Amino acid sequence: MVTDEAHEISILREEIKRLRGCLNRLTPSLSVMLRRRGFNIYKKEPPADLIVPDKQFIDGYYEMLKKYSFRIFLRDVIKHQPLVALAQVTRYATKEVTTEYVQYLVNIGMLIPEGENFRLQRGPIKSFGSTLEWFVSEIFCREFSAETIWGVKMKHRTVGGDYDLLSRIEGAIICMEIKSSPPRQIYQNEIASFFERTHDLMPEMAIFFMDTELRMKDKIVPMFEEELRNRYQDTPEVRRVDRELFEISAQGTHGPKKFIMNAKDSVVANIEKVLESHFRGRA
Repeated sequence: MVTDEAHEISILREEIKRLRGCLNRLTPSLSVMLRRRGFNIYKKEPPADLIVPDKQFIDGYYEMLKKYSFRIFLRDVIKHQPLVALAQVTRYATKEVTTEYVQYLVNIGMLIPEGENFRLQRGPIKSFGSTLEWFVSEIFCREFSAETIWGVKMKHRTVGGDYDLLSRIEGAIICMEIKSSPPRQIYQNEIASFFERTHDLMPEMAIFFMDTELRMKDKIVPMFEEELRNRYQDTPEVRRVDRELFEISAQGTHGPKKFIMNAKDSVVANIEKVLESHFRGRA
């Protein structure tokens, strides 16, 4: 019985994904929806710091990036360029697992061995940011049939800064701020900029995502609460939706519903929870 139920659920999920894809194709494109809001894309998806393998290895690489320890490993490889020792990249995995990561990247042509050390085939790379934005964009495209772009610059806007990710799902625009830095490197002005950009764009939903498994309640949530107190007389509540996922109601904020999330357990699952909370709450 359990097996039959699991099979039925799997079929239903695939059908929902198919229907979402059909709905996306029937609604205006993301660029058209942005133009209706007065936004014109100037640049997008810059390749300069993007580290991805050749096309035939993309699917496997995407699956590897779902592992938090693998993403931490890649950040450490970038940090210790140009020549990297194994001992420098073993913070979040055992030596055996890290050795497997190194061999995997050697096999797909992204790392080049040099004696007992190794280096990136393509470099120097300034940060992991572009690759993380690409990965999250792939999640929206692959898992939720969404039209998505990342690393977006707009023309003639009074509010500065890039939009890390913009997506279109069921006629709704979603914008996402994506942080690869740990919480200790996030400052109040970055939270303020997130509010300014989302209020300028006025998407249906905005997500502040940090690629960390650390508690959001320790620093990030209090920073959002401070920003809300600075902006609104009747301060909206930052409400916990599930574990390290939080929601700020759109009521009283003159802007979209906002979510705060991290990478605890699964980035894919956490995005799914955000989408569920938004679309079910909209009904």
